[in-house]
Amino acid sequence: NCGSLELHPRGTSHLKSETVTLPLSSHSRRRRQLKVEYDKDEGVTPMKTEHWEPPDWKKQLGHIREMRSGRDAPVDNMGAEKCYDTEAPASVRRFQVLVSLMLSSQTRDQVTAAAMQKLRAHGCNVENLLATDDETLGKLIYPVGFWRTKVKYLKLTSAMLQKEFGGDIPDSVEGLVRLPGVGPKMAHLAMDIAWDKVSGIGVDTHVHRISNRLGWPKKPTKNPEETRKALEEWLPRELWSEINWLLVGFGQQVCLPVNPLCSMCLNQHSCPSAFQNSPTKKPKTGSPKSPNPTSSLKIKAEHESAVKEEGTKTESLFTPVSPTTQKKKAKRKVS
Repeated sequence: NCGSLELHPRGTSHLKSETVTLPLSSHSRRRRQLKVEYDKDEGVTPMKTEHWEPPDWKKQLGHIREMRSGRDAPVDNMGAEKCYDTEAPASVRRFQVLVSLMLSSQTRDQVTAAAMQKLRAHGCNVENLLATDDETLGKLIYPVGFWRTKVKYLKLTSAMLQKEFGGDIPDSVEGLVRLPGVGPKMAHLAMDIAWDKVSGIGVDTHVHRISNRLGWPKKPTKNPEETRKALEEWLPRELWSEINWLLVGFGQQVCLPVNPLCSMCLNQHSCPSAFQNSPTKKPKTGSPKSPNPTSSLKIKAEHESAVKEEGTKTESLFTPVSPTTQKKKAKRKVS
């Protein structure tokens, strides 16, 4: 009869109990309980792993998905996912994805798509780009932003790919950011589009701007790289691939850099930046429309506009006039 066995580690004074079930013998199915006691951690402060996330982000994301359901923004038809030759060999397709991402920096999607079309007609692969002189290459990609610099980057990157990677692009973020003209945003997008691997969130100016307007980073961020790190701390990984094209298209149509169309946005009641700089005009062609805006909102907007205009008029009535100006006005009346 072994009874109850208590194990006391040395140097412990506070114990907690846990029951462990052990077999009595190999020929018996009955099991007897063995009482084992463990030490409680003494003097160790437990680590608090608080998971922070924006309060309304799920609802806001759902609204953005709804507004982007038409998939009719420039990024949907002319982004990097649409610029490569689907019939080309895999390594060439991946190279074309990288080239389109390099050209897209500081450039509208329409301009990037046109440049890629000319490059593909010319022959957009490592060997052809290396054999093309700078002047011809410049004419092919013009008028993308900083096209002269990008000609140099394309040549240097192509030479590096040919020498170190057999003409293909690296399959890691570390390898991609080593290439001239390739930053973290391009690297993460290239991993996602070219290699079908989610390595991080691709954050451009649209994603950076909209994330901060919605209050998605825990603290306001100063640049896209800070925003990427802030988003990756709380945004579920399964959304990392979607968030770029979702917010880029939203930024192209509704949450514009200047004069965002807050009155057309489904997040107007939860966005902390709503109506801080919103015009009273119709959305751009192809922009999503909000579902049946209520008349009360229209009346409120008209009322605020009228009050503002009236305030300006009242202000001008009570603007102080200098004595010299008064004398001049009096002379004019007399004459």
